[in-house]
Amino acid sequence: MDYGTLVLLTEVFGLHYLLSATISFILGLITNYLLSISWVFNNRTMGNRWAEFAVFAIIGVIGLGLNALIMYVCTDKMGIHYMLSKIISTVLVFFWNFFARKLVLFKKNSNQSSL
Repeated sequence: MDYGTLVLLTEVFGLHYLLSATISFILGLITNYLLSISWVFNNRTMGNRWAEFAVFAIIGVIGLGLNALIMYVCTDKMGIHYMLSKIISTVLVFFWNFFARKLVLFKKNSNQSSL
């Protein structure tokens, strides 16, 4: 979703690639949250879903900043095409988002068994 929206907004609608990347990242953030609580993580550290989403989003906003920085450096400074820059950024930001969320929001309670 993130990559497809980036290309659509940049190539079809003519938005600047960093604006397209921001919009696509936000849509991806919402999708990622819904998939994470449904299919990926079974253990949750917060009982309040709004607070959980707020923390999830804060981690995502940091990821968004990393995404923009990596894309800017790769595209404007290194001359890499923005679509390749997005792939590089996606890989790096994926690890940030996954491990930050796993450690903060979805860590296993020490009282739970590993099964």
